[in-house]
Amino acid sequence: MLFLYNLVIYIASFFLKIIALFSPKIKLFTEGRKNVFAILEEKIKPEDKTIWFHSASLGEYEQGLPVIEKIKEKYPSHKIIVTFFSPSGYEVRKNNTVADVTIYLPLDTKRNAKKFLKLAHPELAFFIKYEFWLNYLSELEKSKTPTYLISGIFRDSQMFFKWYGGFYRKALKAFTYFFVQNESSKQKIEAIGFHNVMVSGDTRFDRVNAILERDNTLDFIENFKNNQTTIIIGSSWPKDESLVAEYINGAPENVKFIIAPHNIKEEQIANLKSQITKSVILFSEKENADLSMYNVFIIDTIGLLTKIYSYGTIAYVGGGFGNPGIHNILEPATFGLPIVIGPNYSNFAEAVQLVALGGCLVISSQEELRQNLDRLIKDKNFLNEKGQICRSFIQENKGATDSIMTVVS
Repeated sequence: MLFLYNLVIYIASFFLKIIALFSPKIKLFTEGRKNVFAILEEKIKPEDKTIWFHSASLGEYEQGLPVIEKIKEKYPSHKIIVTFFSPSGYEVRKNNTVADVTIYLPLDTKRNAKKFLKLAHPELAFFIKYEFWLNYLSELEKSKTPTYLISGIFRDSQMFFKWYGGFYRKALKAFTYFFVQNESSKQKIEAIGFHNVMVSGDTRFDRVNAILERDNTLDFIENFKNNQTTIIIGSSWPKDESLVAEYINGAPENVKFIIAPHNIKEEQIANLKSQITKSVILFSEKENADLSMYNVFIIDTIGLLTKIYSYGTIAYVGGGFGNPGIHNILEPATFGLPIVIGPNYSNFAEAVQLVALGGCLVISSQEELRQNLDRLIKDKNFLNEKGQICRSFIQENKGATDSIMTVVS
């Protein structure tokens, strides 16, 4: 089976180069890996002490960041290496300040794994949430490198729990310790013979809680808000935007809206703007404008949404009408905003919990969106109750990073 795994990796490598000719995203994926070893040779010397963190994409990086920061504090003389599998993570965080080296992870061939680990020679290795690359894990086990899984999630659908997944189960022997998010994951991993496991929780709660301690001031958002009720539409997709736009057009004049779309391509922004009959201004148009005069502010740039949530009264988080589902609800929750989402949220444990608690409201139609937003706007007790549920949810679930640091040495 391992032979087949390696064969698939080599075949995928060949076809990715062909697909890259037609796909900008895959081109980033393939081109970004060409100089990885040269970068490592340049930035990591044989005498350097290093610690390696791997994340699939942006979400996993953000999830692991509290641990990366704590490890950096604990091991100030070590160089931190951060790797990404996906361009959507690497391209956004390639210039982060927490890592000494940020690169793509070379594809999981035996040759790449051996060469990467020889050049990186980490004293500790961390995988965030998932991404179980068999050749890398095999080489880590051979070198006896302490290896940890952070905020792990295990589900019945994974290869480890299939009758034919023996070679995947064997790879898990590389892990010194599993830090998992919930009791279900702990039970699943114990059922296949691994007892070096702790339910530490989800480090994302620590990440979003830390947001409260930083400066979230955005003067231009303050000017736009102008002390009015403000609904933040975060990470919206076209289906979300069509529903939201119709609501905006009939909303009271004293309610303002900030929309931060998931996709900020010019044609999508233009399409969104065309659906709205209220006064609209884009972030790219804000210079010298009196923002207080507008009803709708479309953020056609990235990197501001988290701070923008701090100015919100209510949040609508997009993605719930598509696949794989909703975007990050923890950021608005940490600011105590009641949250409205679409129906596709079942794959996100935090959303399932917050819906059950009542802090997150689920809609599946235009009418349900109208009913829920209208009630949140008009009923201050209802608004405050839902917001407090969200705020308490974050506070009650923080602490995963400290649990992990009690074990990691």
